[in-house]
Amino acid sequence: MCKKILLLGGSHAEIPLIQAAHELGWYVITTGNNRDGLGHAYADKNVFEDFSDHEKMLALAKAEGVDRVCSGCNDFALLSTAYVCEKLGLPGHDSYETSLEIHHKDRYRALATRLNIPTPKALSVHNAKEFEIALQTLTFPVIVKPVDLTGGKGVHRADNAEEARAAYANALSRTRKDYVVVEEFVVGTNHGFSAYLQNQKITFYFADNEQYFLNKYMVSGANTPTTTSVHGQKLLCEYSERIAKELKLVNGILHIQYIEKSDGTPVIIEICRRPPGDLYIKFVQYATGVDYPKMLIQAETGEACTESLPSLGTPPKPFLRHCIMAAQKGTVQDVTFAPELQKNIVEKFLWYKKGEPITDPLYYKAGIVFMKFTSPEEMQTLTEKMTDLVKVQTEMNCSLRITI
Repeated sequence: MCKKILLLGGSHAEIPLIQAAHELGWYVITTGNNRDGLGHAYADKNVFEDFSDHEKMLALAKAEGVDRVCSGCNDFALLSTAYVCEKLGLPGHDSYETSLEIHHKDRYRALATRLNIPTPKALSVHNAKEFEIALQTLTFPVIVKPVDLTGGKGVHRADNAEEARAAYANALSRTRKDYVVVEEFVVGTNHGFSAYLQNQKITFYFADNEQYFLNKYMVSGANTPTTTSVHGQKLLCEYSERIAKELKLVNGILHIQYIEKSDGTPVIIEICRRPPGDLYIKFVQYATGVDYPKMLIQAETGEACTESLPSLGTPPKPFLRHCIMAAQKGTVQDVTFAPELQKNIVEKFLWYKKGEPITDPLYYKAGIVFMKFTSPEEMQTLTEKMTDLVKVQTEMNCSLRITI
């Protein structure tokens, strides 16, 4: 009898997880509302349900008789996974309550403050009166964000009270909760930090430099090695283990987004226990040679990690993960790559369709490309020129610039 795993998700982001699960001998069932998700075709079976609905996921896991449940690259998927695993007594995940402590922004801010971990000064706002008090308490500029969403959805910077009130209305219209978070804006460079925990200690970590395009709150690319100092990376390891010990986290991923201030202090702005999207775990695999997707499947199924890991702090190879995004609305004709990039391209994963409309360039992606470099200097030089080297061609033969 084959062993079954239910994977909550089925987009392009979940493809490395599905492939890793197959390599480990699992029969994979994917789920989600998006029937057009590219990952579903890689699975053995698809059952299309809303993975943010805890009870539907519990009923699905029971109906399919699955042996394990795995989260996709989405916070709603992670929370449902934790809920189902807790109800069914399945291994590989923290309790549902612990998962809320990490994935809801207001609760994580409170946790970080309690553990003396650098985090933006923030206030939870439950009504208009509390919002006005927050504006008087915090220093502008501020960020207004839903507590439960990712990918920059509903997140806005406000430089004054008028902008803040508009941002508050937008965040409330998007969240599934009845409150939002308002926090002070932190100035610095943006980065990601992905660690693997074993017995609440880090056995592997990876750090990057993030890039943004039109949407300043959704990562459009990342390169590595990071520009964060060795000391800064050690601080992130220390903070991660402090959180893991406090919450008694199970083995597996702990992913962080942080802003490095000019004095080198890493300020954590987001944290999660599920894989990041846009094939990030494949980016880690390319840059380090470590089979990160397999490690995560093993963790979420309660199995021991079998991967041979490098020594902590071993620098990765210079690599770039680049999301191909358009600069404005239009109709897609093609995506072109400059000839001088051919030596750097390791893999193109393209899903755009000729003639499809770009209605929202803040979120539209034509695909993802992975690139390798001979040195960090070459990587940085080409990253800065990527808007000229990779382009989306439109129906009027007008190049829509894209960046990382």
